[in-house]
Amino acid sequence: MEKEDENNVSVEPHAIQISGSNDEQVKADDHDNDNDTTAVQVPQTKTSLVVKEVKKQVWLAGPLILVSLLNFAIQLISIMFVGHLGELALSGVSMATSFSSVTGIALMMGMASALDTFCGQSYGAGQHRMLGVHAQRAMIVLMIVCVPVSIIWANTKSILILFGQDHEISAEAGRFAQLIIPCLFAFGLLQCQTRFLQTQNIVIPMMFSSGATTVLHVALCWVLVFKSGLGSRGAAISNCVAYWVNVLILAVYIKFSPSCSQTWTGFSMEAFHGIPSFLRLAIPSAVMVCLELWSFELMVLLSGRLPNPKLQTSVLSICLNTESTLWMVPFGLSGAISTRVSNELGAGNPWAARLAVRVVLVMAIIEGTLVATVMIVIRNLWGYVYSNDVQVVRHVALMLPILAASIFLDGLQCVLSGIVRGCGWQKIGAFINLGSYYLVGVPSAVVLAFVLHTGAKGLWLGIIIALILQALGLMIITARTDWEREAEEATKRVNDSITPDVS
Repeated sequence: MEKEDENNVSVEPHAIQISGSNDEQVKADDHDNDNDTTAVQVPQTKTSLVVKEVKKQVWLAGPLILVSLLNFAIQLISIMFVGHLGELALSGVSMATSFSSVTGIALMMGMASALDTFCGQSYGAGQHRMLGVHAQRAMIVLMIVCVPVSIIWANTKSILILFGQDHEISAEAGRFAQLIIPCLFAFGLLQCQTRFLQTQNIVIPMMFSSGATTVLHVALCWVLVFKSGLGSRGAAISNCVAYWVNVLILAVYIKFSPSCSQTWTGFSMEAFHGIPSFLRLAIPSAVMVCLELWSFELMVLLSGRLPNPKLQTSVLSICLNTESTLWMVPFGLSGAISTRVSNELGAGNPWAARLAVRVVLVMAIIEGTLVATVMIVIRNLWGYVYSNDVQVVRHVALMLPILAASIFLDGLQCVLSGIVRGCGWQKIGAFINLGSYYLVGVPSAVVLAFVLHTGAKGLWLGIIIALILQALGLMIITARTDWEREAEEATKRVNDSITPDVS
């Protein structure tokens, strides 16, 4: 009978911890039996658990959303300032920004996200010292990866010309890409610091450091671009300064804050051990992120081959920029759920991990529905935010219902990807993304746009098909998860990663 109760009520162990001492729980049970009110008490306990979980995730996601928006603003501010220098400067910097995102930034984000699994589960298991070791190991690997990427960035001009891009624009993009090479190293370190703090539920300091560096970037970029005569080179220098200042602020916080005293115990030679284990998660993590990002960039490139390419590219770029901005909200939820799941699995609390997953999926569906509805309502006005061209505005209005559907699906897959990172399923996620985008989504987009002549709509519908398959695949895996087994796997992963202290 006891075994049956344990199986039927998965959240009860957690409920007992919250409700008070064991004696108080026994008294409550006796009182329930006398008055036959058990049916009322249990739902209230479950409701309180859900409310508590919602608060935890909102507390994590809110600052993470702001951090993402502020970091995104650094690139946006640079492009806005450079845009006042002329069409050539704007085109070159925009191309360099896209090129750097595809070849380096996505790679850094993806590889660093392996720390969601390693640091999150170690923190949940109480192996606090290992968080610093994992973070240092990731920093070493990412700094090594930055070297070949830097060589690629140094040859941006030649690569773009090789792919048939305009020589003048390629030259401008090449100069900008060379100057932002220091940004790459700073961004890699920043990603490791962010995951290190996030998995400990420390998010407020990141929000303040990102805010401070963004304000600094606005002032410095204005001075360097317009007052010093450096032009677009000034924007590149300001980018580098902003990222490195952010890294230094967080480094000082990690070093001296009491919150990190147990997780950061100084540099250790342990970081050089276990690199193959880190790569086994980091590589598929990078593949997951890169495959998705590359597919969206590919749509913009393909739009240049459509009839009236100037209009089609403008419309698709507006849609992509809109989705990228609105994506920050589910991205924050994704970071929150990866932390919650990894912490609870590491702590051996499968019921709490399952509850966290259910809560975030409901939140993502509600958020996606609200945003999609607003997009549809304002579809005839949204184009004016980007352009006064009536034709562009009209085409954006026609695209927005399709964009609304993709925003909903992208938000859903984003939080599901967070669950993947929290559990350590990156290899499965990489295969799902490969199949969804490149075996089905991109070919469908090409057929719809160029064979059936649906233009930019067809390209975006191809993305929607990919998002549906991606979300469906991740949802099936999540629904079929044995959370007790995942908790055991997390414990095994944490134990396998522990190395003797050789600092």
